[in-house]
Amino acid sequence: MKENVFDILMYLFEHYFNDAVEVDPDRDELEGELLEAGFSRSEIHKALNWIDALAENRELPSSGNPWPSLRVYNPVESRRLDTECRGFLLYLEQAGILSPANREVVIERLMALGDPAVDLEKLKWVVLMVLFSRPGEEEACAWMESLLFDGPRPLAH
Repeated sequence: MKENVFDILMYLFEHYFNDAVEVDPDRDELEGELLEAGFSRSEIHKALNWIDALAENRELPSSGNPWPSLRVYNPVESRRLDTECRGFLLYLEQAGILSPANREVVIERLMALGDPAVDLEKLKWVVLMVLFSRPGEEEACAWMESLLFDGPRPLAH
């Protein structure tokens, strides 16, 4: 089975976070469950470290400067995030779903996956995971869930 960090994150999100159940298994128990599910130990450790880093960002302010900002992507980010992904991030920011601070967390977590390229579907899931992990982002999280599962909403003019 060829799995990667993202596959493990999706497994954990579907089994622990999506139901909004207060489950906090210890790390050894979680690792054992993931091993039983067929994931490799090295990928499990990478995924758990990814989640730990996401948790460290939890207490950072979600919003900051109220002025519009322009994100300039470095060459590595531009290679991993194609034009469609960068455009979608801009759309989310302009629609008020992502603050500039949350956008930076999303980009940082995408880069931490280590994938050579990120597709739009993976980007959407990482945005949802980031928003889900941040206090006070319930409305943005609900918007993102509807974008992920129902498709884009028409914009009101």
